[in-house]
Order: sequence, then C-alpha cells, then structure tokens
Amino acid sequence: MATKKKQAQVTLYDTTLRDGAQSEGISLSVTDKLRITEQLDRLGIPYVEGGWPSNPKDLEYFQKAKELKLKNSQVVAFGSTRRAHTPVAKDPNVKGLLKSQAKVVTVFGKTWDLHVHDILKTSLEENLKMIYDTVRYIKTKRPKVFYDAEHFFDGYRANKAYALKTLEAAQKAGADVIILCDTNGGSLPNQVAQVIRAVKRRVRVPLGIHCHNDMELAVANSLTAVRAGVTQVQGTFNGYGERCGNANLVSIAPVLQLKLGLKVLTSGQLQDLYGVSRFIAEVCNMKPPENQPFVGDSAFA
Repeated sequence: MATKKKQAQVTLYDTTLRDGAQSEGISLSVTDKLRITEQLDRLGIPYVEGGWPSNPKDLEYFQKAKELKLKNSQVVAFGSTRRAHTPVAKDPNVKGLLKSQAKVVTVFGKTWDLHVHDILKTSLEENLKMIYDTVRYIKTKRPKVFYDAEHFFDGYRANKAYALKTLEAAQKAGADVIILCDTNGGSLPNQVAQVIRAVKRRVRVPLGIHCHNDMELAVANSLTAVRAGVTQVQGTFNGYGERCGNANLVSIAPVLQLKLGLKVLTSGQLQDLYGVSRFIAEVCNMKPPENQPFVGDSAFA
C-alpha cells in the first residue's frame, strides 16, 4: 500500500504593512507600522513585509525596526526587479532594498507577456534577464530572497511557456521561494490547483501563494494552493488590501491549523487572533467587521 505523502511545513507571510496599507482609508505612520510589527511578532508570524525601502517613509521604518526586540518575525523588504537595460548594481530600487539592511528581501517581476510589452516597454528576453540579474545580485548579499511572480495566473493563461520561463529564471538565480500571485483575483480554485501542479513539474524551488480577493475567493484559493503543495501563504490581517482586499490571514491561519492539521501558530497564539485583529483594525482606523469568521462578535452569536 502506498504511503500518504506528508504535507511540508507551511509558513505565513504577512503583507499588511505593504499590500494591506493600499486599502482605501488606511494611512499608516512609521509608528503605526512598528506597533503592528510587534503584534505580529507576538502572534508568531514568521515574515512581516514592511514596505518599499526606496520610499523614504518606509526606509525610516526599516531603520527603526532594527531596534525592535523581535522573537518570531523577520522583517522583509519589498521591491521590483531592476529597470530595463539598467545595470543591477546601479538600479535605485535595488539599492534601496539593500539599504534597508533587511535579511529577507522579496523581489517582484513581470510574468505576463502583455505587461512586459505594454508596461515595461521591453523585450521578453530582457525581462528574463531583469528577473535573473536582480534575484542573483541580491542573493549574493542577503541570505534569503523570495520572488513574487506578479499576475502569474493571468500570464500563465495567456502564454504558458513564457510564464514558466520567468519562474525558471528566478529559480536559476537562486530564489529561496517562488510565490505565484493571483494579482487580479480572477482565478477559480480548480484553476489554481491545476496550475500549481503544472508548475511543480517544472520548478524545484518551494512555492508560495499570494491571492487577491476580487471574486471573494482569496482564502479558498490560498487553501487550495496549500493542498496542491505550496509552503508559503501570503496575506493580510482582516483581508486589507487594494480594491477588494487580499487573502485574510485571520481566516487562513485557523483553517490551516484546525481543519488541515498544519501547525502554523501555537494554541496560545491562535487564541490571540481576536486581539491582534482588533488591534490592527484600530491602528488602521477601520471598523472591525462583526461578521468576520473566527474573530467577529457575530460569528458566535
């Protein structure tokens, strides 16, 4: 009888301070970001994405975050690949990522050929070089580099062969985790599972998932991705994010733990979800949804 393959350890990656802060009505000061970071650390979130260090306000956050006595979380710097036809060491965004002094860096790049042509205004081959050069260069200077494949599911549907080449460029450059992004939030769970299975046949690097909630499927797609084999789940607290928001870690964490048997938090930390959710809502000046699963007061009425 064949033995059931054991699911690898899944880690949570919070992007409330970057992607979540793009919500309408949210404007976080450096002090706000530091306070939220401390709460996420207390909760046991392994990775906390702090923002773009090429932005002066975010760079100040990274400088002050070094003074925090964090026990569980690593602060992550976020930025894009180098510009087209620009030496990677001279690229302003790459310089900012290194100036943050964050030990973990997440680089995002274009996966959809439409965006390469219409937004970057460059060739498909140059985009592959931009991905490789940026990940490789930062990997020589920092111990951990994650690669966010922006709009991956749309890019895969439009041009499967090229979308996979972008992942292979990041893999060859030494990315520690490659994150597949449903940036438009337009994928269905069965499509997410199918694509991840196909990617795993071509990519050996551990995979992650980053979902937006434009069809109210970000949590479902994230959980489907885990069952398909990804080992990093990105999301925000209370589902904050641009447009309709991001995958809600407040829902994802307990489902992973209580329904799928994957220990992402300790029992005590899981009980702290309510308090951290309310704390972040207060700092963001947002009213907590009373009907939010697991932490909304109406969920237990």
